Amino acid sequence: MKLNYKKTGTGEPLIILHGLFGSADNWFSIAKELEKDYTLYLVDQRNHGDSPQSEDWNYKVMAEDLMELMDDQKIDAAYLMGHSMGGKTVMAFALQFPEKVKKLIVADIAPRYYPLHHQVILEGLNAIPVDKIKSRKDADDILAGYIRNMGIRQFLLKSLGRNEKGGFEWKINLKTITEKIEIVGEEIDSDHPFDNPTLFMGGENSDYIQESDKADIARLFPNSSIIYIKNAGHWLHAEQPASVIETVRAFLG
Repeated sequence: MKLNYKKTGTGEPLIILHGLFGSADNWFSIAKELEKDYTLYLVDQRNHGDSPQSEDWNYKVMAEDLMELMDDQKIDAAYLMGHSMGGKTVMAFALQFPEKVKKLIVADIAPRYYPLHHQVILEGLNAIPVDKIKSRKDADDILAGYIRNMGIRQFLLKSLGRNEKGGFEWKINLKTITEKIEIVGEEIDSDHPFDNPTLFMGGENSDYIQESDKADIARLFPNSSIIYIKNAGHWLHAEQPASVIETVRAFLG
C-alpha cells in the first residue's frame, strides 16, 4: 500500500509513525525541531489520515506498508520511531527486517498483549451521524456525551474531514477499526531478537510500560533501555514535547 507521508528536513532518515486514531500531523511540533538534523518522514498508517483504507489491517501488513515506503524512497536503513500502535508497528518491522533499522524508538507501548480499552471512544465516534451533522460543534456535542475530556475529543475530531460535497466524513476507516479493534492490542513476538540500539520511552504517569514488561523487552530487544518522561502520560509527545525532543536527540546522537 502506498502510504501518505510528509517529508521534511535534511540528514539521515527518521521515520515516525502515529498511534491509533492519529495521523502524521500529531508529530508536527516535534518535526519542526528534529528536521534540523534529520530527513523526517511523517507517515499516515493505513486506515488513518490521508493514506488508503483497507479491510486488511494488522501489524504484518502495516510493517509491509513501511517496507514499501522505504523501498519507494530508496532508503536502505533508517531510524524508526513509533507511538502506541505505531510503536507496535515499528517493533514488528524491526523484528522482521532488522537490517533496515539503524536505531529504534518505541513511545509508550510494550510488546505484550493489551486488553481492549477503546470501546467508549468507538461508541462515541460511531454515534456521530457524519452524513447529517452541520458543523464540528455538532460532532463535539455528541462526542461529549461519551468523553468528558475536551483535549481527547479535539484529538479524535481531527479525523473528521470534509468530503467533495462539503459535508463531513471520517478520514479514519472507522468501520474496519471498530470491527477489528482487537488487533491493536496484539502481542508482538519473534524467535529472533532485534540487536540494534532500542529506546523505550514511556510517560511517567502512564501505565503502558510496566515493571512486568521488562523481561519481554529485554528478550526481544536485548540492546535496549527504558526511560520515563517526567510529568507525561500516554501522549508524552504532546504533553512534554521539549523533553521528548531532547531524549530523541540524545539517543540518536
